Amino acid sequence: MVKNTNKFNFQLLFGRHLKELRKKRSLSLRELSQRCDLDYSDIAKYEKGEVNIQLTTIYELAKGLQISPKELFDFDFDFDLDKN
Repeated sequence: MVKNTNKFNFQLLFGRHLKELRKKRSLSLRELSQRCDLDYSDIAKYEKGEVNIQLTTIYELAKGLQISPKELFDFDFDFDLDKN
């Protein structure tokens, strides 16, 4: 059960980072969705950590934010927690 919690925490942190990147570019959810092939309501779910994201979605978000996909993962997370 701990590992599932850590996976969910990773999803939450990813979502928070995604939202931060979007806001730094002064983009609304709808504006970002217009820049990529994603619905704005789905982007909101990613930002809240409600949905596990797919690789093709990473591509679309990076395209819409005009960043490298690796920048979407540039946030701190302690993977050692999974060893418990």
